Amino acid sequence: QSQLVESGGGLVQPGGSLRLSCTAPGFTLDYYAVGWFRQAPGKEREGVSCITTSGDTTNYADSVKGRFTISRGDAKNTVYLQMNNLEPEDTAVYYCAATYSDYAGLRAREYDYWGQGTQVTVSS
Repeated sequence: QSQLVESGGGLVQPGGSLRLSCTAPGFTLDYYAVGWFRQAPGKEREGVSCITTSGDTTNYADSVKGRFTISRGDAKNTVYLQMNNLEPEDTAVYYCAATYSDYAGLRAREYDYWGQGTQVTVSS
């Protein structure tokens, strides 16, 4: 059973935007470092972005820098991934993950809790 829930995926044209949301129905996400990961067909899961518990420090994969923004929402227990200027290469299943730590980075093995993923498809 997944402890995290992602939403906001869908089909968008190149250059478009989507905002993904990650919530944790079973615990307080504010106390956990959170990361976003993605996995395209035939490829390994890769780290996209991560954020500390305070929200003061973020990190991004080179491929999404300047286009994606991770943030903690004003509404408690939610982390967002704003994705702008989407490219076909961004097509993947996107997962959020959390671990009870201030910061965890972009390596999947550092995270203990995962969602089931949400599909993002960028196509004209």
